Amino acid sequence: MKNFLLATFICCGLSAAAQDQFGEVFKQINGEVQSNSKAYPTLKEASATIGHRLTGSENGAKAEEYAFNLLKSYGCDVKYQPFEVDSWERRTVSVMIGDSPISLAEVKAVTLAHSPVLANANAQIIDVGNGLESDYQTLAGKVKGKIALIYLGVLPGSPQGTASLHRSEKTAIATKYGAVGVIIVNTVKNGVLLTGTASVTGKLIPIPAVCIGLEDGMALKEKLKSKTQMAAIMMTNFSGPIKARNIVATFKGTQFPDEKIVVGGHLDSWDLATGAIDNGIGSFSVIDMARTFAKLKLNTKRTIEFVLFMGEEQGLLGSKAYIASAKNDGSINQISYMLNYDMTNDPKGFSTTRKEMEPLLRGWGADIVKIDTAFKNTFSASASLHSDHQPFMLEGITTGGGFGGKLPNNSGPFYHSDGDLFALVNEQELKNTVRFSAMLAYALGNTPTIPVKKQNDADLKAFLESQKLKEPLQLQGEWKWGN
Repeated sequence: MKNFLLATFICCGLSAAAQDQFGEVFKQINGEVQSNSKAYPTLKEASATIGHRLTGSENGAKAEEYAFNLLKSYGCDVKYQPFEVDSWERRTVSVMIGDSPISLAEVKAVTLAHSPVLANANAQIIDVGNGLESDYQTLAGKVKGKIALIYLGVLPGSPQGTASLHRSEKTAIATKYGAVGVIIVNTVKNGVLLTGTASVTGKLIPIPAVCIGLEDGMALKEKLKSKTQMAAIMMTNFSGPIKARNIVATFKGTQFPDEKIVVGGHLDSWDLATGAIDNGIGSFSVIDMARTFAKLKLNTKRTIEFVLFMGEEQGLLGSKAYIASAKNDGSINQISYMLNYDMTNDPKGFSTTRKEMEPLLRGWGADIVKIDTAFKNTFSASASLHSDHQPFMLEGITTGGGFGGKLPNNSGPFYHSDGDLFALVNEQELKNTVRFSAMLAYALGNTPTIPVKKQNDADLKAFLESQKLKEPLQLQGEWKWGN
């Protein structure tokens, strides 16, 4: 095993001496985080004193200031990156369902983001199953003028390999086929309601979209088998230009200052709860990684930027603004790698979009295992969408992060819901995210050579197609290669 590891690091340009040096710094990071991490207490304080962190709201501005002041207090070189976008906030919603216009009864529902500012849809409901293109094609044009009932994930009993599109992509397909409204059925038991954007572009959609609970949704599907069902969806919302700020803490590289590693996570959350899981555990881990770097006075050959993005929930607005700024000032080609922490918890290994990174990541992971055998050194090479890594990946930049962990205290069902509260957070698992990820950031910043470069257009197109991302990117309007 020693010979294998040595050969791995030599082939990646790492000498044994350099590896020993990484191991010593890894131990320092481990000791600092285990003894002095501030991620848990600061997330607790922010959850209690700020609450939700919706971009464009008063709470969102408070969260920006809180993160900025926290990083400044740690001695970080920190700045705001302001941007202006169209924001969205929910106001009122009423969903009435019944077998005739005179027998409608209220059903508990929550508006999906980017629904119209004012909507009043009254129409027959049509069950479109999983809400995929194939579901609409079997309905032979019967969707137009109706309200589409769509299961959020993949219905039990669906054919093996059935795709699971994002709620926004399913809404885009329903709009394409002429639906006048969308009712999404959540997949979580006990009436939990899920919010989130129904827009693939971050702009207002033309039809109202709501989410109802699993039990109500499945009961409605049964009724539709034998009797027509009607729905009346009425809502008011707000949409307008707002100002928001990403927060950027920079550690300048000593040897390659114009090569940059971005370590990011979104600070914003939806407004139904405090967003402790989505994405408090990710963003406050990023803040504490920066604190650890400052406390230990860690130097890296490459520049490290720890970034708290706003507007992720409303369409990756902050990360898109970051990329737009980098393209505008010419610094986009300086970004060598992006690590994203979105609901990352207690990682057991590392993920990346590029298989070529496996020897390095496995090698660093082996050193971490020597410090803590709870780290299993698992590895994944794949790509996905719908978080702040996406704008980086679409520029051909390699992305990655933690891998193999589980959310604390069975908190997955409460994502985007009114149950996303601080009580779900596990302190030690949060520390694990900070320490293992700080080690990864340090190693990426110091390895002599990163064996992946920015993908050109042809390679990026082939890569995205291999990851089966062409269809969702086309729905988002992000596919730049035509058909």
